[in-house]
Amino acid sequence: MAQGTVAKAKFAEFFSGGGMVHAALGSTWDCVLANDIDAMKCDVYRQNWGGAHLIEGDVADLATDTLHRDVDLVWASSPCQDFSLAGKGKGLKGLRSGVFYHCMRLLSHGVKAGFAPKVIAFENVTGLMSRASGQDFTHVLNSLAALGYRVGALKIDARHFVPQSRPRLFVIALRNDIEHDGLTLAAPTGIFHTEKLRRYVNAARADLKSPFTWWAHQPPQLSTMSMADVVDRKPDTSWHSDSKVDALLDMMSEPSAARIAQARRSGKREIGLLYKRGRPDETGKIRQRAEARFDGIAGCSRTPAGGSSRQTIMFVKGNSVKARLLSSKEASRLMGLPESYQMPAHYNSAYKVAGGGVVVPIVSYLDEMLFQPMLAKARAQ
Repeated sequence: MAQGTVAKAKFAEFFSGGGMVHAALGSTWDCVLANDIDAMKCDVYRQNWGGAHLIEGDVADLATDTLHRDVDLVWASSPCQDFSLAGKGKGLKGLRSGVFYHCMRLLSHGVKAGFAPKVIAFENVTGLMSRASGQDFTHVLNSLAALGYRVGALKIDARHFVPQSRPRLFVIALRNDIEHDGLTLAAPTGIFHTEKLRRYVNAARADLKSPFTWWAHQPPQLSTMSMADVVDRKPDTSWHSDSKVDALLDMMSEPSAARIAQARRSGKREIGLLYKRGRPDETGKIRQRAEARFDGIAGCSRTPAGGSSRQTIMFVKGNSVKARLLSSKEASRLMGLPESYQMPAHYNSAYKVAGGGVVVPIVSYLDEMLFQPMLAKARAQ
């Protein structure tokens, strides 16, 4: 290595999916370990990033010495279903979101063996703050603090970076022996110290084993992208028939029907995004409704657990309404992936990769705003 050259930082990634964290951290980082249980996602990971450091399989089956190595950052985006509003609310007791404990087992063994990573990042849905009256989130924070870390979190909506509404919670932990001067704030004044996060901290203060850390951060340059910039000119999804479009229009909730009418009156081509959701009618019976938005922002991309979880894109101009499912390329762009990223050919697989991933520009932002300054502090000591 040339004199004065800084060695590449090393990261390990659990629940790596198609490698969106890998895409975000880029060439300044070296991936030393990636793990996912989903064979299809692992194939996508290998196609884009190679498989030299990829371990396909259940995190519960990984050897206890898996993290007995020098790693600067450990990232984990564990399954969110048991924390999400669409889930059954089991939280950390759920089979899927409960895999957090297996990550903690590996981290704990690594720390005890003298291989404590400098930084740990954990990403999940914001429902983590409310499940079990906030106790699950408290447990996550306390578990990381017990390993010897200063722990805080940011609530970031992807719409600051891409035209998608996707609020997520990013827990960031810095090893206690690393200087934190200039990295923390005495009070929550940052853009991503949201009111919901502040309320949680105020309510949980007595239960937290160490003070909650308010990480210092500058607001990102607000994205000017809209759905018009995302539209795929050669989509891999077919246009709906007129009868299917009419059926969607008939399913519109009253506010959404009003938005359609307003879009028609504009005389311009308006782009809308639509989800089908179950909503109670006047008798209390659950009825499927279609809800549309025309603000240039997509709803949250989700995995294709059913037809209602897939977004429909609509093009309205006067009395003409065309619609189709969001294409694989559009789903990829909404996650901030580069155009060179290779999605799986099968539509549902591509949608699953996108919906289960992390928005790439957010991770790049965290790297610039926190990870790199943290590593610089560590090198200076």
